[in-house]
Amino acid sequence: MSLFDRSGLYALPLLLGLLFFATSLTPTLIPRDWVTQGVLGGVVMGAGYLIGRLGVAIWRLMEFPEPGAKTRWIARAVFGVPVLATTALCLWEARDWQNGIRLRMGMDPLDSAHALRIVVLALAVFAVLVLIGYALQWLFDVVRFRLYRYLPARTANVAGFLLSGFVVLIVTRDGVLDRVITALDESVTVAQNLFDTAPPVPDGLVTGGPGSLVDWGALGDPGRDYVTTGPTAEQIAAFTGRPALDPIRVYVGRAQGETPRDRADIALAELIRQGGFDREVMIVALPTGTGWLDPGSVDTVEYMHGGDIATVAVQYSYLQSPLALILETNSGLDQATALIDTLHSHWRGLPKDARPRLYIHGLSLGAWSSMYGTDLFALLNDPIDGAFWAGPPFPSAMWQTIVASREAGSPYVLPTIGEGRLIRFASRTDNDAGGPDGWGTMRIVYLQYSSDPIVFYEPTSVWRRPQWMTETPAADVSPRMKFMPVVTQFQLAVDMALANTAPAGHGHVYYGPDYVGPWVAVTDPDNWTAADTERLRSHCDGGFGAGCGDD
Repeated sequence: MSLFDRSGLYALPLLLGLLFFATSLTPTLIPRDWVTQGVLGGVVMGAGYLIGRLGVAIWRLMEFPEPGAKTRWIARAVFGVPVLATTALCLWEARDWQNGIRLRMGMDPLDSAHALRIVVLALAVFAVLVLIGYALQWLFDVVRFRLYRYLPARTANVAGFLLSGFVVLIVTRDGVLDRVITALDESVTVAQNLFDTAPPVPDGLVTGGPGSLVDWGALGDPGRDYVTTGPTAEQIAAFTGRPALDPIRVYVGRAQGETPRDRADIALAELIRQGGFDREVMIVALPTGTGWLDPGSVDTVEYMHGGDIATVAVQYSYLQSPLALILETNSGLDQATALIDTLHSHWRGLPKDARPRLYIHGLSLGAWSSMYGTDLFALLNDPIDGAFWAGPPFPSAMWQTIVASREAGSPYVLPTIGEGRLIRFASRTDNDAGGPDGWGTMRIVYLQYSSDPIVFYEPTSVWRRPQWMTETPAADVSPRMKFMPVVTQFQLAVDMALANTAPAGHGHVYYGPDYVGPWVAVTDPDNWTAADTERLRSHCDGGFGAGCGDD
């Protein structure tokens, strides 16, 4: 079948592509600017056109009769008028749809959706995709026509398809790998200043400092920032009005050891050296892909426990989280398993009345890793005290299982699990997790924003409406979202790419004040009041990535 179809049936695939473009203008979870919308529109238009062309190919393969000229014109009118009207309506509504999300997130509204720019950019992207399609079709035709000399037609078609795919793979392989390697190099540069480029070693009892079992040069920038920042005893005491301690922060860099177990053993030894097991509270925290820990989370819990707390973390990758998830999937899982198992084994060997309360924590990829490493069955004989996970990525098996067991009628984005004695959920608008009362022996809290596509993306949205789209939208989610097979999948994929561009408290941008309530619910600090919670929220309201220490 030639790409230029003499029967004119290409018009119907084109209308399907135009319908896909129109529905891509509808809002999803994260606001989109006109450039992003234009590219998205062009891509989904190409996807719709491709699906239409496949439909035409199947029609001909089944040898159904081809419609005549009059029938084709009727079909174009019947389908074309509604599609064009829908496109015009969607372009007219585009600004209001985007502003509906922006206003719910506290952003300034758009004066214009730049509809003309969106259309021009979408058509340009679509044209590029069509040209690529022409090139692939030409290559396939050249290969299969040559094979016709030696093979039956059907065999030649299959062989031609496979050979064409192989040629494309060989031609593009170097460029794709070059881009991946460049991205890796950039990630390492951002994440690390190792060894010779490390800044001077600080004085005092600090990880990587004099007498430390951790090499200062192997920490990397995320580790050094983590162990040298945060609230001091003086700052905590000034806030609480009571005597305080300097919090203990232990961090082991990826370059410190060859294996996850090696790094876990070093973390345990350093924690013992600094007296971490003598503190009231101990937190095992898994960082994000580059090794970053959110100071808004760590600082808040240090304040509420008067600094009588030790936090330990181990880096498992140098890559940005999306790259670490794809290219080093097992690195975080293996490190979390080794670290939690090593520390829990030592902890449970201590007298119960002379050991700290033990908690697990992680944000985003760190949440996924630490959930995987927290073997609840292995903890039955001597369980940890609890866990707090923020922004759990959608592939997390434990999270999926828990959400699937929610009480009937409870929202997918904020589930109720049984009587809330073991597991509770918190959100942007309901983030106290029910407070510190009514718990059983172990306390687990999930903090997830209803507008976070990293949490609520569903691969099955190619053909099926995500469960959360069937419910009443949350406060920062547009009620005008619509499901469209294939298109919604692309929209949510773009949402994931933009998840960290949302304002603090929305999307995947978790920040200080929203950590306070869950930490209170999980760790139940002594002599803590609701007024203390509100004061700490105000004190830590510095935006995403900001800590709570006074400069």
